[in-house]
Amino acid sequence: MSDGMQPTKYVWSDGSLIPWEEATVHVLSHGLHYGTGVFEGIRCYATGDGPAVFRLGDHMDRMVRSAKAFRLPLEWSSGELTAAAKELVRQNELDACYLRPIAFLGTGSIGLNPRGATVRTMIASWVWGAYLGDEGLERGVRVRVSSWRRVSQDSLIPNAKGTGQYVTSVLAKQEAIIAGYDEALLLNALGYVVEGSGENVFIVRDGSVWTPPISAGVLDGITRDSVITLLRDAGVDVQERLVSRADLYYADEAFFTGTAAEVTPIREIDDRLVGTGEPGPITRQAQALFTEAVTGKLSDYRHWLDFV
Repeated sequence: MSDGMQPTKYVWSDGSLIPWEEATVHVLSHGLHYGTGVFEGIRCYATGDGPAVFRLGDHMDRMVRSAKAFRLPLEWSSGELTAAAKELVRQNELDACYLRPIAFLGTGSIGLNPRGATVRTMIASWVWGAYLGDEGLERGVRVRVSSWRRVSQDSLIPNAKGTGQYVTSVLAKQEAIIAGYDEALLLNALGYVVEGSGENVFIVRDGSVWTPPISAGVLDGITRDSVITLLRDAGVDVQERLVSRADLYYADEAFFTGTAAEVTPIREIDDRLVGTGEPGPITRQAQALFTEAVTGKLSDYRHWLDFV
Protein backbone atom coordinates (compact mmCIF):
# COMPACT_ATOMS: atom_id res chain seq x y z
CA MET A 1 0.00 0.00 0.00
CA SER A 2 1.07 3.62 -0.45
CA ASP A 3 2.60 5.52 2.48
CA GLY A 4 3.90 2.17 3.74
CA MET A 5 0.48 1.42 5.24
CA GLN A 6 0.30 -1.96 6.93
CA PRO A 7 -3.13 -3.51 7.57
CA THR A 8 -4.24 -3.88 11.18
CA LYS A 9 -6.69 -6.46 12.53
CA TYR A 10 -9.92 -4.52 12.67
CA VAL A 11 -11.87 -1.54 11.36
CA TRP A 12 -14.78 -0.12 13.33
CA SER A 13 -17.84 -0.08 11.07
CA ASP A 14 -21.20 1.29 12.22
CA GLY A 15 -20.94 -0.14 15.71
CA SER A 16 -19.00 -3.35 15.04
CA LEU A 17 -15.37 -4.33 14.70
CA ILE A 18 -14.90 -6.08 11.37
CA PRO A 19 -11.75 -7.59 9.78
CA TRP A 20 -9.63 -5.03 7.89
CA GLU A 21 -10.11 -6.78 4.54
CA GLU A 22 -13.92 -6.70 4.92
CA ALA A 23 -14.07 -2.90 5.30
CA THR A 24 -15.28 -2.34 1.75
CA VAL A 25 -17.66 0.07 0.02
CA HIS A 26 -20.16 -0.57 -2.79
CA VAL A 27 -19.31 0.98 -6.17
CA LEU A 28 -22.62 2.88 -6.16
CA SER A 29 -21.94 4.62 -2.84
CA HIS A 30 -22.97 8.26 -3.15
CA GLY A 31 -19.79 9.43 -1.41
CA LEU A 32 -17.61 7.69 -3.97
CA HIS A 33 -19.28 9.52 -6.85
CA TYR A 34 -19.77 12.97 -5.33
CA GLY A 35 -17.44 13.31 -2.34
CA THR A 36 -20.34 13.50 0.11
CA GLY A 37 -18.63 12.72 3.38
CA VAL A 38 -16.66 14.10 6.31
CA PHE A 39 -13.57 12.77 8.03
CA GLU A 40 -10.92 13.35 10.67
CA GLY A 41 -7.23 12.62 11.14
CA ILE A 42 -6.17 11.80 14.71
CA ARG A 43 -2.97 10.51 16.27
CA CYS A 44 -2.47 8.18 19.19
CA TYR A 45 0.92 8.46 20.92
CA ALA A 46 2.94 6.12 23.11
CA THR A 47 3.37 7.68 26.56
CA GLY A 48 4.83 6.55 29.85
CA ASP A 49 1.28 5.67 30.93
CA GLY A 50 0.33 3.75 27.81
CA PRO A 51 -1.24 4.77 24.51
CA ALA A 52 -3.03 8.15 24.53
CA VAL A 53 -5.06 9.73 21.75
CA PHE A 54 -4.37 13.45 21.32
CA ARG A 55 -7.42 15.67 21.68
CA LEU A 56 -9.71 12.84 20.65
CA GLY A 57 -12.90 14.48 21.89
CA ASP A 58 -12.08 17.72 20.09
CA HIS A 59 -11.57 15.84 16.83
CA MET A 60 -14.85 13.97 17.16
CA ASP A 61 -16.65 17.20 18.07
CA ARG A 62 -15.30 18.72 14.85
CA MET A 63 -16.45 15.70 12.87
CA VAL A 64 -19.97 16.15 14.24
CA ARG A 65 -19.84 19.87 13.33
CA SER A 66 -18.60 19.04 9.83
CA ALA A 67 -21.42 16.53 9.36
CA LYS A 68 -23.98 19.14 10.42
CA ALA A 69 -22.49 21.70 8.03
CA PHE A 70 -22.68 19.25 5.12
CA ARG A 71 -26.18 17.99 6.05
CA LEU A 72 -24.89 14.50 6.75
CA PRO A 73 -27.17 12.84 9.36
CA LEU A 74 -24.67 11.12 11.67
CA GLU A 75 -26.05 8.23 13.68
CA TRP A 76 -23.27 8.45 16.26
CA SER A 77 -22.53 11.11 18.88
CA SER A 78 -19.09 12.54 19.55
CA GLY A 79 -18.92 10.53 22.77
CA GLU A 80 -19.84 7.29 21.02
CA LEU A 81 -17.23 7.88 18.32
CA THR A 82 -14.64 8.67 20.99
CA ALA A 83 -15.34 5.38 22.77
CA ALA A 84 -15.26 3.48 19.47
CA ALA A 85 -11.86 4.93 18.55
CA LYS A 86 -10.35 3.91 21.89
CA GLU A 87 -11.78 0.40 21.61
CA LEU A 88 -10.34 0.08 18.11
CA VAL A 89 -6.84 1.05 19.32
CA ARG A 90 -7.13 -1.48 22.15
CA GLN A 91 -8.30 -4.31 19.91
CA ASN A 92 -5.66 -3.57 17.29
CA GLU A 93 -3.04 -3.62 20.08
CA LEU A 94 -1.35 -0.43 18.95
CA ASP A 95 0.91 1.72 21.12
CA ALA A 96 0.96 4.56 18.60
CA CYS A 97 -1.09 5.00 15.44
CA TYR A 98 -3.05 7.23 13.12
CA LEU A 99 -6.85 7.13 13.28
CA ARG A 100 -9.12 7.93 10.34
CA PRO A 101 -12.82 8.29 11.21
CA ILE A 102 -15.02 8.86 8.15
CA ALA A 103 -18.74 9.21 7.57
CA PHE A 104 -20.12 9.18 4.04
CA LEU A 105 -23.27 8.57 2.06
CA GLY A 106 -23.60 4.99 0.90
CA THR A 107 -26.13 3.36 -1.40
CA GLY A 108 -29.78 4.30 -1.81
CA SER A 109 -29.43 7.34 -4.07
CA ILE A 110 -27.20 7.97 -7.07
CA GLY A 111 -28.62 11.35 -8.09
CA LEU A 112 -27.44 14.68 -6.77
CA ASN A 113 -30.32 14.69 -4.32
CA PRO A 114 -28.93 12.32 -1.66
CA ARG A 115 -32.30 11.64 -0.05
CA GLY A 116 -32.61 7.94 0.66
CA ALA A 117 -28.88 7.27 0.81
CA THR A 118 -27.64 5.41 3.86
CA VAL A 119 -24.93 6.96 6.04
CA ARG A 120 -21.88 4.80 6.69
CA THR A 121 -19.54 5.59 9.58
CA MET A 122 -16.19 3.85 9.92
CA ILE A 123 -12.90 4.26 11.81
CA ALA A 124 -9.59 2.77 10.66
CA SER A 125 -6.26 2.79 12.49
CA TRP A 126 -2.74 2.02 11.35
CA VAL A 127 0.86 2.87 12.09
CA TRP A 128 1.89 6.00 10.17
CA GLY A 129 5.23 7.76 10.53
CA ALA A 130 6.18 11.34 9.70
CA TYR A 131 3.81 12.56 6.96
CA LEU A 132 6.41 14.77 5.28
CA GLY A 133 9.27 12.40 6.08
CA ASP A 134 11.73 12.11 8.94
CA GLU A 135 14.19 14.34 7.06
CA GLY A 136 11.44 16.92 6.65
CA LEU A 137 10.83 16.96 10.40
CA GLU A 138 14.53 17.44 11.07
CA ARG A 139 15.73 19.70 8.24
CA GLY A 140 12.53 21.21 6.92
CA VAL A 141 10.68 20.85 3.60
CA ARG A 142 10.75 22.65 0.26
CA VAL A 143 7.47 24.30 -0.65
CA ARG A 144 5.97 26.08 -3.66
CA VAL A 145 2.94 28.34 -3.91
CA SER A 146 0.37 26.41 -5.90
CA SER A 147 -1.42 27.58 -9.03
CA TRP A 148 -4.57 26.11 -7.46
CA ARG A 149 -6.59 28.20 -5.00
CA ARG A 150 -7.98 26.96 -1.71
CA VAL A 151 -11.75 26.42 -1.75
CA SER A 152 -13.46 29.66 -0.74
CA GLN A 153 -16.17 30.46 1.79
CA ASP A 154 -18.61 31.29 -1.02
CA SER A 155 -18.32 27.90 -2.72
CA LEU A 156 -17.71 25.31 0.02
CA ILE A 157 -17.05 25.13 3.78
CA PRO A 158 -13.27 25.36 4.16
CA ASN A 159 -13.17 25.15 7.96
CA ALA A 160 -15.01 21.79 7.93
CA LYS A 161 -13.41 18.54 6.77
CA GLY A 162 -15.55 17.52 3.81
CA THR A 163 -14.11 14.72 1.70
CA GLY A 164 -14.95 16.17 -1.72
CA GLN A 165 -13.26 19.52 -1.22
CA TYR A 166 -9.87 17.83 -0.82
CA VAL A 167 -9.66 17.25 -4.57
CA THR A 168 -8.12 20.75 -4.72
CA SER A 169 -5.50 19.66 -2.20
CA VAL A 170 -4.72 16.55 -4.24
CA LEU A 171 -4.17 18.67 -7.36
CA ALA A 172 -1.93 21.08 -5.45
CA LYS A 173 0.06 18.27 -3.84
CA GLN A 174 0.60 16.50 -7.18
CA GLU A 175 1.68 19.73 -8.83
CA ALA A 176 4.26 20.36 -6.10
CA ILE A 177 5.65 16.81 -6.10
CA ILE A 178 5.95 16.66 -9.91
CA ALA A 179 7.84 19.97 -9.85
CA GLY A 180 10.31 18.59 -7.30
CA TYR A 181 8.95 20.11 -4.07
CA ASP A 182 7.74 18.41 -0.91
CA GLU A 183 4.52 20.34 -0.38
CA ALA A 184 2.26 23.07 -1.74
CA LEU A 185 0.99 26.32 -0.23
CA LEU A 186 -2.43 27.51 -1.33
CA LEU A 187 -3.70 31.07 -1.58
CA ASN A 188 -7.34 32.11 -1.28
CA ALA A 189 -9.37 33.94 -3.93
CA LEU A 190 -8.00 37.29 -2.67
CA GLY A 191 -4.40 36.14 -2.98
CA TYR A 192 -3.69 35.72 0.73
CA VAL A 193 -1.85 32.68 2.08
CA VAL A 194 -4.21 30.08 3.52
CA GLU A 195 -2.54 26.73 4.21
CA GLY A 196 -0.72 23.75 2.77
CA SER A 197 -2.47 20.93 0.94
CA GLY A 198 -3.20 19.30 4.30
CA GLU A 199 -1.56 21.50 6.94
CA ASN A 200 -1.96 24.89 8.57
CA VAL A 201 0.98 27.27 8.13
CA PHE A 202 2.86 29.63 10.45
CA ILE A 203 5.60 32.16 9.75
CA VAL A 204 7.92 34.00 12.13
CA ARG A 205 8.97 37.64 11.65
CA ASP A 206 11.03 39.61 14.16
CA GLY A 207 10.16 37.22 16.97
CA SER A 208 6.40 37.26 16.33
CA VAL A 209 4.51 34.27 14.99
CA TRP A 210 1.83 34.86 12.35
CA THR A 211 -0.79 32.41 11.11
CA PRO A 212 -3.74 33.07 8.79
CA PRO A 213 -7.09 33.54 10.59
CA ILE A 214 -10.01 31.14 10.21
CA SER A 215 -11.84 33.87 8.28
CA ALA A 216 -9.22 33.60 5.49
CA GLY A 217 -10.60 30.13 4.70
CA VAL A 218 -8.28 27.88 6.69
CA LEU A 219 -9.24 24.63 8.36
CA ASP A 220 -9.85 25.19 12.07
CA GLY A 221 -6.91 22.92 12.83
CA ILE A 222 -6.62 21.21 16.19
CA THR A 223 -2.82 20.98 15.98
CA ARG A 224 -2.88 24.65 14.90
CA ASP A 225 -4.88 25.55 18.02
CA SER A 226 -2.58 23.43 20.21
CA VAL A 227 0.59 25.11 18.92
CA ILE A 228 -0.93 28.60 19.30
CA THR A 229 -1.78 27.75 22.92
CA LEU A 230 1.61 26.19 23.71
CA LEU A 231 3.58 29.10 22.25
CA ARG A 232 1.43 31.80 23.86
CA ASP A 233 1.67 30.05 27.23
CA ALA A 234 5.47 30.06 26.75
CA GLY A 235 5.40 33.84 26.25
CA VAL A 236 5.68 33.93 22.45
CA ASP A 237 3.67 36.57 20.57
CA VAL A 238 1.29 34.69 18.23
CA GLN A 239 -0.96 36.67 15.91
CA GLU A 240 -3.79 35.44 13.73
CA ARG A 241 -3.53 37.82 10.79
CA LEU A 242 -3.65 37.90 7.02
CA VAL A 243 -0.41 36.69 5.43
CA SER A 244 0.60 37.87 1.96
CA ARG A 245 2.82 36.04 -0.49
CA ALA A 246 5.53 38.64 0.15
CA ASP A 247 5.32 37.87 3.88
CA LEU A 248 6.40 34.33 3.04
CA TYR A 249 9.55 35.60 1.37
CA TYR A 250 10.36 38.00 4.25
CA ALA A 251 9.86 35.34 6.94
CA ASP A 252 12.67 34.45 9.34
CA GLU A 253 11.10 31.04 9.94
CA ALA A 254 8.12 29.05 8.71
CA PHE A 255 6.50 25.78 9.66
CA PHE A 256 3.47 23.59 9.03
CA THR A 257 1.18 22.09 11.67
CA GLY A 258 -1.26 19.22 11.32
CA THR A 259 -2.20 15.87 12.80
CA ALA A 260 -0.26 14.04 10.09
CA ALA A 261 2.52 16.64 9.68
CA GLU A 262 2.75 17.44 13.44
CA VAL A 263 5.18 20.44 13.46
CA THR A 264 7.26 20.38 10.28
CA PRO A 265 9.77 23.16 9.47
CA ILE A 266 9.74 24.85 6.05
CA ARG A 267 13.24 25.58 4.80
CA GLU A 268 12.48 26.94 1.34
CA ILE A 269 9.50 28.65 -0.35
CA ASP A 270 9.44 29.22 -4.12
CA ASP A 271 13.20 28.57 -4.36
CA ARG A 272 13.93 31.20 -1.69
CA LEU A 273 15.54 30.15 1.57
CA VAL A 274 13.46 30.78 4.67
CA GLY A 275 15.83 32.66 6.97
CA THR A 276 19.13 30.77 6.94
CA GLY A 277 17.51 27.70 5.39
CA GLU A 278 17.66 25.87 8.72
CA PRO A 279 14.80 25.43 11.22
CA GLY A 280 14.84 28.46 13.54
CA PRO A 281 14.54 28.72 17.33
CA ILE A 282 10.78 29.31 17.52
CA THR A 283 10.12 26.43 15.13
CA ARG A 284 12.27 24.16 17.29
CA GLN A 285 10.48 25.45 20.40
CA ALA A 286 7.10 24.65 18.83
CA GLN A 287 8.30 21.17 17.87
CA ALA A 288 9.65 20.45 21.35
CA LEU A 289 6.58 21.74 23.19
CA PHE A 290 4.23 19.81 20.93
CA THR A 291 6.21 16.57 21.27
CA GLU A 292 6.29 16.90 25.05
CA ALA A 293 2.56 17.66 25.19
CA VAL A 294 1.46 14.70 23.05
CA THR A 295 3.65 12.25 24.94
CA GLY A 296 2.32 13.31 28.35
CA LYS A 297 5.43 15.09 29.58
CA LEU A 298 3.73 18.45 30.21
CA SER A 299 1.37 18.19 33.17
CA ASP A 300 -0.48 21.40 32.24
CA TYR A 301 -1.70 19.75 29.03
CA ARG A 302 -2.52 16.25 30.23
CA HIS A 303 -6.20 17.06 29.67
CA TRP A 304 -5.47 16.93 25.92
CA LEU A 305 -4.69 13.21 26.21
CA ASP A 306 -7.34 10.49 26.11
CA PHE A 307 -5.65 7.39 27.53
CA VAL A 308 -6.65 4.14 25.90
